[in-house]
Amino acid sequence: MVLVSYVIFQARFLIQGPSVTLINEPSSVQNAKIIHLMGNAHNITKITLNGRQIFTDKSGYFDEALVLENGYTIATIAATDRYGREKDVVRQFVYTPTSIMPE
Repeated sequence: MVLVSYVIFQARFLIQGPSVTLINEPSSVQNAKIIHLMGNAHNITKITLNGRQIFTDKSGYFDEALVLENGYTIATIAATDRYGREKDVVRQFVYTPTSIMPE
């Protein structure tokens, strides 16, 4: 019984699937053209930001710059584990420059 409990305890991450957690999330309304999305990802084999592969360090930490378009931008972080299960984190941002140069 103890052995079965231990195996289930150790397999919890495989059962759980991929996880992505953002830390220090930027505000959804931004005056800066470039923002940083930082976080941790665990139990993954691949992670992307808007379809572009990004990388984590040994502890699963990532820090990626995102250039905001004028107006509305959607950022999608997608993580996949070795069984093909996917976890998506979607955030929406609105870029409003503080000053607009006259033409």
